[in-house]
Amino acid sequence: MKSIRDLPLEEKRLFLRVDFNVPLAEGKVLDTTRIEETLPTIRHAVGRGARIVCASHLGKPKGKPKPELSLAPVAVELACELARPVRFAEDCVGPEVEKLVAALAPGEVLLLENLRFHAGEEKNDPAFARELAALADVYVNDAFGSSHRAHASLTGVPALVAVKGSGFLLEKEVRELSRLLQPERPFAAILGGAKISGKIDTLRVLSRRADTLLLGGGIANHFVRAIGLSVGRSLLEEDKVVVAREILDFCRANRKEIALPSDFVVASSPDDGAHARTVGISHIPADAMALDVGQKTLEQFERLLEPARTVFWNGPLGVFEKPPFDRGTRALALLLADSDAVTVVGGGESVAAVRETGVADRFTHVSTGGGASLEFLANGTLPGIEALS
Repeated sequence: MKSIRDLPLEEKRLFLRVDFNVPLAEGKVLDTTRIEETLPTIRHAVGRGARIVCASHLGKPKGKPKPELSLAPVAVELACELARPVRFAEDCVGPEVEKLVAALAPGEVLLLENLRFHAGEEKNDPAFARELAALADVYVNDAFGSSHRAHASLTGVPALVAVKGSGFLLEKEVRELSRLLQPERPFAAILGGAKISGKIDTLRVLSRRADTLLLGGGIANHFVRAIGLSVGRSLLEEDKVVVAREILDFCRANRKEIALPSDFVVASSPDDGAHARTVGISHIPADAMALDVGQKTLEQFERLLEPARTVFWNGPLGVFEKPPFDRGTRALALLLADSDAVTVVGGGESVAAVRETGVADRFTHVSTGGGASLEFLANGTLPGIEALS
């Protein structure tokens, strides 16, 4: 996989796949993190005199234009961040877009409209990929957070463009996450989040690769149920309990440490913080939901993480967006920030927790990709990375 620093960019049309899937409200960008992460790549291309065509998706428009998911506000924000004009195309393919690209001068930046306004993007339609590739002399992928998707702009276009490589963000993500493929040991993995679906492959891989596996959030409920205990009205995918039982059996047979929460903060719902109380793992009331881990669990996790030389964390330990059920996740963020181990965090809500707690700069690496980081750990590569080989 070549880097953008090794590619011929001068006066070339550079198709730069970025991840500008940012939160919007009333036509304004609420969080600029994903834009900021791509700035080093864009500035490098500007400095090299490339004619830069940025392309991204935003939200899930399902193949049809939706004004509320337009990237127009992102073009305004990108111009502010770059402190230079950014042109905006009202589509991402077609004659008008081709004219805009042809008119770009060296060092100028154009942002295309939302790729997913066309169904061909998610379908990886060859005809749509050809239309995008017609805009490019050079292809660069800097959208790590989207690279687990085999979509037209991520796999179809690079198959058609001979000169291709990675941006600085993608390069950094691969370098840092690769540390977890052959980690310094002991290696501890913490997996939380609401749903176990989508994380089953990662759970299986981490149960084999990690020395210690710590569980929280809705994922932990499945393991509590797998050992025969009630989880009350807590979030649970009943058909996935068998997966939890399989992983528990594997860890026991192979003398792997697997830690479930020993106590939970429960309430009738995430909106019932006023009646939150802590109960032991075997005493979750039938009419209550487990919404966070308790203090004993945090102390237990601290003991287990003390010897670790590498730690990977994905997913909050509770309903992080609803105080007081954010306490466990915030406490874990502070604990890992003080660790001497290599600490890597990946996943939207756990990354948000680290940033909101103000300790992001004390982690070894904060990944921009949730699903992408998990799939990379499971497979050692991603479709968007393979397409650059």
